[in-house]
Amino acid sequence: MTEHASAPESPAQHKIDTSVPHSARIWNYWLGGKDNYPVDEEAGDAYTAVFPGIVTIARSSRAFLSRNITYLVAEAGIRQFLDVGTGLPTAENTHEVAQRIAPEARIVYVDNDPLVLAHARALLYSTPEGATAYIDSNVLDPDRILAAAAETLDFSRPTALILSNILGHVADYDEARSIVSKLMGALPSGSYLSINDGSRGIDPVFEQAQDAYNESGAVPYNLRSVEEITSFFDGLELLDPGVVSVPLWRSEASSAPEVIGEHGGLARKP
Repeated sequence: MTEHASAPESPAQHKIDTSVPHSARIWNYWLGGKDNYPVDEEAGDAYTAVFPGIVTIARSSRAFLSRNITYLVAEAGIRQFLDVGTGLPTAENTHEVAQRIAPEARIVYVDNDPLVLAHARALLYSTPEGATAYIDSNVLDPDRILAAAAETLDFSRPTALILSNILGHVADYDEARSIVSKLMGALPSGSYLSINDGSRGIDPVFEQAQDAYNESGAVPYNLRSVEEITSFFDGLELLDPGVVSVPLWRSEASSAPEVIGEHGGLARKP
């Protein structure tokens, strides 16, 4: 059965501001998508002029997520996913990867970007056996996310929490840790946490470009050290190879993958 669910918001919250670049639309542009505006393309081009490697980071991040989900469904037997900060739909979205292997998989997407909401119909497409839902909510409100997600997901069953390039938008590190802890605290033993985020200490040019972007007036995204990203998994069982540059996580490449300023991992809740 296909389920469509979206938490109601006021019309003002759904207004799309095309005068200010937005990270989700810029990310979509770097991934080769079309759901963006000239202001996003300009910001994206300005960023790549300083650091062309950002396109590699964006695409490596998406490939990392796809490998995570494939493992979770095919090997760990996970059939429920809570994807917070999903961004704009592109190729290999969570439900596409999961339901290709297990048509009965159930996915809840969470985002508060009005453009994502406008494209929620694409995210809400599901196999007849499974379900997808979209929650219009902010990562800063984990209680609301959990309450709304429980309408589609059964939190007595193992669930995978996906936090892909979203925690960098939470400026306060302790608050980001608290959000992860609260969301994982609602999930039972046997659940999983997948995180990947931009990392400091790897590429100074990347850090320079990101600092300039944060000063441009766009919504800031905070790079964190590998140690800080790793600490999000405290109390969980990290799968091999741990928290690594995302191209290195169970790479399928025939040659040695490139180390980039984007780290992630996958862990199981005991």
